[in-house]
Amino acid sequence: MATAARKSGGAASKSAKGTTRRTTRNTPSLSKDEEFQAYRDMLLIRRFEEKSGQMYGMGLIGGFCHLYIGQEAVVVGMQMASKDGDQVITGYRDHGHMLATGMDPKGVLAELTGRKGGYSKGKGGSMHMFSKEKHFYGGHGIVGAQVPLGTGIAFASRYRGEDSVCLTYFGDGAANQGQVYESFNMAALWKLPVVYVIENNRYAMGTSVSRAAAQTDFSRRGLSFNIPGEQVDGMDIRAVKEAGERAIEHARSGEGPFILEMLTYRYRGHSMSDPAKYRTKDEVTRMREEQDPIEQVRRRLLGEWEVPEKDLKEVDSEIRKIVNEAADFATNDPEPDPSELWTDILH
Repeated sequence: MATAARKSGGAASKSAKGTTRRTTRNTPSLSKDEEFQAYRDMLLIRRFEEKSGQMYGMGLIGGFCHLYIGQEAVVVGMQMASKDGDQVITGYRDHGHMLATGMDPKGVLAELTGRKGGYSKGKGGSMHMFSKEKHFYGGHGIVGAQVPLGTGIAFASRYRGEDSVCLTYFGDGAANQGQVYESFNMAALWKLPVVYVIENNRYAMGTSVSRAAAQTDFSRRGLSFNIPGEQVDGMDIRAVKEAGERAIEHARSGEGPFILEMLTYRYRGHSMSDPAKYRTKDEVTRMREEQDPIEQVRRRLLGEWEVPEKDLKEVDSEIRKIVNEAADFATNDPEPDPSELWTDILH
């Protein structure tokens, strides 16, 4: 499998000519508390997305809905590597990023169902949520549009003399957009504090990377701008956190942007309307059984850390309660008043 074969264990470092090369690294380890927190955070995203898919099927969520199931280790690992004040911006597969930054599941799910208690007052839906308090800047429906916006956020941080880094997420499909490379050029020229996180889940909307990209090693996409890059096993929370720490430190120290290609996999279709017939069921099953990010942590907790299974069952029960309460709120909260059609409009 491509995702299995291209594990991180390899870091890219900058040479004299600004190219990247591979160096061997041992898989890092996490403490027991870190593993436990990672398990809880990823499980919250998984259960939330499962509930979102269920509610979409019931007609309670309309419009577009893109689930993050399978990719949880990417955003959770990066949040473990970041610090308070660092910003996050992403595309439309964004529920996991919201939850990882600490946004309230009730407000996120209420936005999905179009209720006034949602983060955008029920007017934005799945793809358009923001939280200034949590430094989360969307949720963007236009493919690749978040990349220049994230670059601009990093520019603002540098201009104001702040010590923050903007984590700018986008997918393998968006990586072919022209505005991405304009952003790379400016970020490198001005040494902006931005980490570009390419979530390569192998299929973009439904076309495999090998059929859509001439250069399938996305960590090398910044070489002509002297931006170092690294491929990371995005299914292993340990590898993500370790690579994230290096990339964020690089950007925060004034060295400019860094590219992390997260080799990950989504279990569901591109969106809820996608039957995903471009891949086999055996492929999805194999990924679930062999590389599931949550199951990897669960096995380590039960084995290496000797955590009683009842403790993990208690976590699962707690998470299910949180998600069910969010679903109840998102179902019963009133819809926004029609007068809201005329608020928050630039004219």
